Amino acid sequence: MNIILFHSSRGLGPAVHAAADRLRAAGHEVHVPDLYEGRTAETVEEGMRIKDEIGTDELLRRAVAAAAPHSNDGLVYAGFSLGGSLAQNLALADDKARGLLLLHGTSDIADDASVDELPVQLHVADPDPFEPDDWLNAWYLRMGRAGADVEVYRYRGAGHLYTHPELSDYDAEAAEETWKLALGFLGSL
Repeated sequence: MNIILFHSSRGLGPAVHAAADRLRAAGHEVHVPDLYEGRTAETVEEGMRIKDEIGTDELLRRAVAAAAPHSNDGLVYAGFSLGGSLAQNLALADDKARGLLLLHGTSDIADDASVDELPVQLHVADPDPFEPDDWLNAWYLRMGRAGADVEVYRYRGAGHLYTHPELSDYDAEAAEETWKLALGFLGSL
């Protein structure tokens, strides 16, 4: 499977590279663009400042430019938190998208969004301050109305970026379950 994996607001750090290596070890081709052009953040707040400085439109432009050389082959879009938001936007706009793997984040959905049974898998902490229950319920319904085939996995007590071993959010058990399910999902596409 051809996958593009977008980093969180913290930038392209060790956890993203480790995730890409895990996916490659499972036989997938993985592209990992650096949307922050070398910048990384030590904290969520610092990452949000970088994101705001660059701007959402520019981040989307950079994400589209990174995906464009590979999209004709049918990409699986994937991302962590902010990267999940970007991945979702690109997947919903790409009629050749093969799937969408969201780790820790979602995005708003346009009223006219429409896909043809796009396979979507979401992994998120429970509770998650960035993905509250009301938001996730509405998101799930809107994705279904858009035509996506959605699976949602919640991890009770895990922190927001629970798959990132270098962070205090890390939850080894939840992370291993996430990767087991994610690799099964990717293998089924």
